Amino acid sequence: MSTDAAPSARDQPPAPASGARERILDTAYDLFSRHGIRAVGVDAIIQQSGVARMTLYRHFASKDALVLAFLERREERWTQDWLQHEVRERAADPAERLLAIFDVFDGWFRRADFEGCSFINVLLEIADPQSDLHRASASYLAGIRAFVAELAGEAGIADPEALAHKWHILMKGSIVAAGEGDREAARRAREVATLVLSDAPR
Repeated sequence: MSTDAAPSARDQPPAPASGARERILDTAYDLFSRHGIRAVGVDAIIQQSGVARMTLYRHFASKDALVLAFLERREERWTQDWLQHEVRERAADPAERLLAIFDVFDGWFRRADFEGCSFINVLLEIADPQSDLHRASASYLAGIRAFVAELAGEAGIADPEALAHKWHILMKGSIVAAGEGDREAARRAREVATLVLSDAPR
């Protein structure tokens, strides 16, 4: 996605009603993914999307509502369309698909525009476990763990949930390590994951 700032709303023709929501959400997706939710204000989204403030609030009653929509879109684009799709494309064997998660991560970590995991980022930014944003992020992370458990079950692991929890810790840890600048984090995590997989009861 382009990082160029969009003209202000006064320089743009009015957005069609049918496209305004998508324009706002696409802009929020770009900004929230790259900068986090606290650092990005509504004004920045209005300016870059080129819609009027009233239009934004007609589609999203609050910034929190927009963040929730962003998280839902992130789950669609990042978890389903990218991670799950890539993992299934790279291997047919379920055990190999588990390890392929880290192969997919390896390419991601080496991208210049690596932005980290938005679900983890929101959890860190919104510490209150009762917050709707915190709960939504935790739920989407649980969905990723469920995907891992599904693969573990298909691989014949006796306790897929237990392995999924261990695997997910490696996944999240490698993402944080990559954020610290360790571009080898996925490969290191894959080495540990191989040991975890070989030791898992079947």
